[in-house]
Amino acid sequence: MRKSIAIDMDGVIADTETQFINWYERDYGIKIHPQDILGFKEDEMFPDKTAARKFAFTPGFFRTLPVMPGAVEALKKLMENFDVYIASAAMEFPQSLPEKHAWLQEHFPFISWHNIIFCGDKSIIGTDFLVDDHVKNLDFFKGKSVMFHAFHNVNFNHHQRVKTWEDAVILLETHL
Repeated sequence: MRKSIAIDMDGVIADTETQFINWYERDYGIKIHPQDILGFKEDEMFPDKTAARKFAFTPGFFRTLPVMPGAVEALKKLMENFDVYIASAAMEFPQSLPEKHAWLQEHFPFISWHNIIFCGDKSIIGTDFLVDDHVKNLDFFKGKSVMFHAFHNVNFNHHQRVKTWEDAVILLETHL
């Protein structure tokens, strides 16, 4: 029987960090460097603490996210041996649902709509693996958790960490 993987969108296959930084510079004229936000939560990453949440509620934010390096190739590779699902806790930003769906259709057209899960609480996900950047999702997952490296999770080490999609594929394929 094939094993299954749930993969988060934001911060895992979609580069929210770059988008936040670029939008902050665009709107506030202040360049933030990635090393300056290490260890901060999204609502703490900028001098204006309301900026990240404001951006997440702005039309176009989720639709125009850059793709994480190596994500497309990695998911294609993983699909050879795993059932792959995209799981996004999108309900906090309900306006993001059509944007996230359109983004997936553009960048990951090989992922069937049957394999896309938009939810509020990922603890209900029953796959064998969860690849996510948020500890709050990984802590309550019942399968094997894989923490995708992100600026906001650098101070947590109680989940298996991967820094790149290449590392993630290697790790997951060791569990075949």
